Amino acid sequence: MTCMFSAVPGRLMPGPYRSLFADRTFRRLMPVFALSDLGDGMTVVAVAWLALALGPDGGRGALAGIAVASYVLPGALGALILGRWMRRLPAWRLLVTDSALRAVLLGAVPLAHVAGLLTPAVYVGLLGASSLLHAWGKAGKHALFGPLLADDQRLAANSVLSTSLWSATIAGPALAGLLVGVVSPAWIIGLDAATFAVLALQTSRTTLPRSPVPPATGGAERGLRILCRQPELLGLLLVTWVFNLAFGPVEVALPLFVSGNLDAGAGLLGAYWAAFGIGAVIGALALGAARRLPLWPAMLGIIGGHGIGMLPFALTDTVLPSLIGFAFAGLVYGPYSALSFTLIQDRAPADLLTTVLAARSAVLLTASPLGAAFGGFLLDRTSAPAVLVGCGALMILIVPTSIVVLKLHGNHRRRHQSSRIPAEARRAA
Repeated sequence: MTCMFSAVPGRLMPGPYRSLFADRTFRRLMPVFALSDLGDGMTVVAVAWLALALGPDGGRGALAGIAVASYVLPGALGALILGRWMRRLPAWRLLVTDSALRAVLLGAVPLAHVAGLLTPAVYVGLLGASSLLHAWGKAGKHALFGPLLADDQRLAANSVLSTSLWSATIAGPALAGLLVGVVSPAWIIGLDAATFAVLALQTSRTTLPRSPVPPATGGAERGLRILCRQPELLGLLLVTWVFNLAFGPVEVALPLFVSGNLDAGAGLLGAYWAAFGIGAVIGALALGAARRLPLWPAMLGIIGGHGIGMLPFALTDTVLPSLIGFAFAGLVYGPYSALSFTLIQDRAPADLLTTVLAARSAVLLTASPLGAAFGGFLLDRTSAPAVLVGCGALMILIVPTSIVVLKLHGNHRRRHQSSRIPAEARRAA
């Protein structure tokens, strides 16, 4: 995989990417990031599919929702209660600690399966414990290159990280769909554990320059206070939370849509996620070339476009409309993460970047799992197409609601500024 990142002809790459890949440390770490992303892409299929296999009749949807939620939600708890210890660690050590924990606990899933001990409770417990440091690991990953990169390289770096993630969403689910026909999904989760072990080892062996800024004191609560003091960051956080909440049920409903409504196997589920990933890669790369986009029109356009892409799931007679719609949803969603992280990196104090990112992750990590858990219970009472289309409708509804809120906030801000001008004039007189 190293060749993939080091042998790209420089003349074919836009300027920001050329300077980015000229950095030796970035080239050394990016392949293991891509490998770990591939493992995560495989678990998109494996976690839900194994839950469906373990779940009792009449409760498969609920168990799938709980499993998906448990794989993410404890990370929010870890961000809040472990800040006293984790905030003092440098970015690379945050990433190594999270990766090592995931390698051990996810690696226990196939071992429990072989021993005949993999009950639903054990499965959910291992998934939950493995995600306890997820917010800190994610914060470390995105803060890792802070000392290495110039300000104008951040968007390119975030775009590359997003592209790696979405590329893995193409290959990972497709590969998992093929493997599920040969081995248990538990072994696919074991492969993901192996990729985390490689990531932890390579990151710990890489020499990174020391940041000129000393580690900050204060936990995730301080990061939340910083976010709340900046209306632009707070608004983005709230909109992203609702967006992730609306997407949560998709991860549970899509496997049931494939297995129930389309009467197909994990291979088709992998094809859906691969289509989503292909669209997302194109979208993420397009953002890196564009460099600058207006924040709110771009974000709301992404959310509304994603919702439109979910509406073809109402058609259950054939695969093609919903497959194309899901690819379109990925296309418009691709730039979202890079835009969000770049804005935070630009606005947050450098010495508090990992704290702010961990606080952001702590908030956002609650959204998708809650949506997944709620979607799981809905699926035991209604159909998968209804849940998928409902998710799209909620995403579309976010757009006009946000426009109204932004307009009201703008009017309030203008009234506040206009009331300050006469008061300042009187004081000057």
